[in-house]
Amino acid sequence: MIKDAKRLTTAEEVFRKLKSDIITLRLAPGAKISEVEVAKACDVSRQPVREAFMRLGELNLLHIQPQKATRVRKISHQELRNTRFIRAAVEVEVVRHACQNATEQTLLPLRDNLMQQSIAARESDPIMLRELDYQFHNLICVAANRLPAFETIAENKTHTDRVCTLELADVSGMAEVLEGHTSIFDAITARDEDVAVKMTRHHLKHLDVTLANASQNYPDFFED
Repeated sequence: MIKDAKRLTTAEEVFRKLKSDIITLRLAPGAKISEVEVAKACDVSRQPVREAFMRLGELNLLHIQPQKATRVRKISHQELRNTRFIRAAVEVEVVRHACQNATEQTLLPLRDNLMQQSIAARESDPIMLRELDYQFHNLICVAANRLPAFETIAENKTHTDRVCTLELADVSGMAEVLEGHTSIFDAITARDEDVAVKMTRHHLKHLDVTLANASQNYPDFFED
């Protein structure tokens, strides 16, 4: 039992590392990935790596074919459109509830998060800003008293985050993210549901511009 628990913990660690590498494009779309090489690099057996591969395959982040090389899935335009649609539908309702339910106690962490985002943008630190972006959307769910909704948001962010990695690669992209988050926070603080919804839609729609630019600049990253 103890050995199984340890193996599952190891599999989780490998899964998180590989997922992070895929989202941050350290493992580029279309790149080959080997169980043997990952196991050697992580200093683990192949079994936890195999389990991590299976989970990543279920998330459509790996393309696994028996007797063929496993590759990082390329980015699908159609999948991005679907995930953005679902995410927008959920987040719009979340910000509505945040306007109604947020308290000073739940707004304070959001304010602190934005201050840290400002520092990350000023220091051109995309890794820090990406993590703060994840936390920001989680904290809005907390403020809305709708934390379970973040599971859906996080699941659908997995695919858009690869494109967002390209956006956060330059200073102007980081400034856009910070501006969007600040506008949403200001609307929630003012209890203005209409503006909060408008700013949320605008913030998520900006992904369309990012996607168009990424498709033009990195065509090999996309599969359709």
